[in-house]
Amino acid sequence: MASSGKDGARALPQAVLFDNDGTLVDTRALLLSSFRHATQQVLGKTFSEEQMMAGVGKPLADQMFDFTDDPDKAAELLAVYRAHNVAVHDRMVHTFPGIPELLAALAAAGVRLGVVTSKMHPLAERGLSLCGVMKYFDALIGPDDWPEHKPAPGPVLRGLELVGADPARSVYVGDSVYDIHAGNAAGASTAAVLWGMGKPDALAAEHPTWTCATVAELAARLGV
Repeated sequence: MASSGKDGARALPQAVLFDNDGTLVDTRALLLSSFRHATQQVLGKTFSEEQMMAGVGKPLADQMFDFTDDPDKAAELLAVYRAHNVAVHDRMVHTFPGIPELLAALAAAGVRLGVVTSKMHPLAERGLSLCGVMKYFDALIGPDDWPEHKPAPGPVLRGLELVGADPARSVYVGDSVYDIHAGNAAGASTAAVLWGMGKPDALAAEHPTWTCATVAELAARLGV
């Protein structure tokens, strides 16, 4: 992990893995639009923003059961959500300010970079490519790439395996409690970021190594 060396300089982590939505890419409006469209079309119901965003960080198929107990309705919700999301995705996705510069600095410093996300691999890669930052990543793990899902540590461990990094010398960065729980369980340092969709009190309860309010603060914690 990033820590101070004997000369006072901050040591770089061997690898940094990132969550995608709410951490690298600002997709709040996209997610809300997709949830609102699906729940209104399939269930004829309107949910609050808090209700719609409560499960973000879990695999999307699991989130649909936050709105219904009926497996058939959940499957229909998932299909309608995905169709809408793909249709509007490209015009609604962008990185948070400062993220491209942070990734460029980490890559230039030789830090191995990856993404561990609950978004399906092809769409996550598409969004990161549209934002011009996919080139920085050596690995991307989605729920379609590994049988375990966050908050289990498996996806984070798999990402670290792919980039060839030791969990004890690595950091996982995310904006949800599922991210911090998974990173901690994997034995990595964790950075909870506050510019995404997670609530500060809930994130603090997962005991992240650091809590970062800004990208600049995260960069300083990571040593760049």
